[in-house]
Amino acid sequence: MAASTIAIVDDHPLFREGVSRSLSEIKDFVVVGEGASADDAATLAASHRPDVLLLDVSMPGGGINAISEILALSPRTKVLMLTASEEVESLVAALRRGAAGYVVKGVGSRELAEAIRTVVGGSWSVSPSMRAKMVEKSLFVERTLLTPRELEVIELVAEGLSNKHIARHLDLQEKTIKHHMTVILSKLGATNRTEAAIRWRQSA
Repeated sequence: MAASTIAIVDDHPLFREGVSRSLSEIKDFVVVGEGASADDAATLAASHRPDVLLLDVSMPGGGINAISEILALSPRTKVLMLTASEEVESLVAALRRGAAGYVVKGVGSRELAEAIRTVVGGSWSVSPSMRAKMVEKSLFVERTLLTPRELEVIELVAEGLSNKHIARHLDLQEKTIKHHMTVILSKLGATNRTEAAIRWRQSA
């Protein structure tokens, strides 16, 4: 299996270097670049197209603001927020912009590695503490977690369309729809498209 390439963007050099060193010691990870700002994140996305880009929320230019540009420059890159911010609003905003996960600083290298592997595999990864906060604040409403494109896909799934027909309707490739469905199932906590459609209608 090919190693996963990782870029790290955080404006605290000591923290960034520590994460880089820890991940570099894991055999199936390769750190390809580091940065300290939203502009750096965009440059890394364009030049390296990493499998995963670890991104802080609070940095020059704003981490959440950088997500859309990163994904436009490198659509296959998974953006994983690695941040001290435990604000639920930041989590929701990041996921709606297209982040694949949200990890709170303080986790060990093993937990971070597992989160990276999870998003590389096409699933969604959020720190348990943040999931708990969402429940406490009654903000664990599935539709707030989906990106605009995922909203389009699940609406069509709920109408009974197949992946092939959804792809035609949205002018996308069928494999792209399959990828969106994998992420949607993970976000909705569903095991199949029928269950996802039911959960979606219940949240309406």
